[in-house]
Amino acid sequence: MTDFILRRLFQGFLVVFGVTTVVFVITRLAGDPVSLMLPLSASDEQRAAFAAQIGLDQPIWVQFLRFAGDVALLDFGDSLWQRRPAMEVVFERLPNTALLIAAGLGTAVVLSIPLGAIAALRPGGLADRLTTSISLLGLAMPQFWLGLMAIMIFSVTLKWLPTSGIGTPAHLVLPALTLAMTPLARFTMMVRAAMIDEMNTQYVKTARAKGLGLGRILRVHTLRNIMVPFLSISGWELITTLSGYTVVVETVFGWPGLGLTAVQAIQRGDLFLVQAIVFSIALMIVCIGILMDVLSKMIDPRIELN
Repeated sequence: MTDFILRRLFQGFLVVFGVTTVVFVITRLAGDPVSLMLPLSASDEQRAAFAAQIGLDQPIWVQFLRFAGDVALLDFGDSLWQRRPAMEVVFERLPNTALLIAAGLGTAVVLSIPLGAIAALRPGGLADRLTTSISLLGLAMPQFWLGLMAIMIFSVTLKWLPTSGIGTPAHLVLPALTLAMTPLARFTMMVRAAMIDEMNTQYVKTARAKGLGLGRILRVHTLRNIMVPFLSISGWELITTLSGYTVVVETVFGWPGLGLTAVQAIQRGDLFLVQAIVFSIALMIVCIGILMDVLSKMIDPRIELN
């Protein structure tokens, strides 16, 4: 186990550094931050002085070497937009994103297990058809459209919840539910399919023939056996949410997390802040992958960690 974790950490370091290096190259090619940050009336001398101040007057290979050394120290320089250290901005916005993801995915996990189990008890029945239809609808609806519809109905028309921002539990409801819809649909379909397979296995038929109650069979046997695939898809959904879904949801609802900050940094040409955000997300994704593998091994010792 220790050798596996160390090996994955080394591989993860290479992945994170590779991703950050790609972002370094792209941010240099995408535009000129000097022109974006200074007014159009700035003189050539002012532009040159500003470029020297942020280190963009050096050759690209010198900038990369300095960048690599700074990454090792978690120092991405000062945000051109915020005028303070980029990692300070990341640490400030990260808890907001973590709260949103925890609320959204937590809701999806809590609801998907009973919904999927109920649908699997009678395949083809009313509950199964209704759950499957709603799940397919949830997978088909874009989150930006769902978020806008939620604002129109619950904020503008009914005036039950705020449209955007952060500060109270009410501000979290619409973003969390919007974020939860796609994972909820996918979790429910996965639990349904896995439960149907488990209910048709020989050991379940034997347990029922011996007189064990359905509730005990579900709790003790079938739910435990679907935890490994459920954990795998949960890890994938967490990674997808962290790297993509939150950008859409945070932008729609004005939620001040990493996703919205990344969009704003790109719009303002703040390459230092973009690099810090991408590095942080890549690092978290690598750690999540390692954690999912270790938890899978703890749940099912038969799994080989190769």
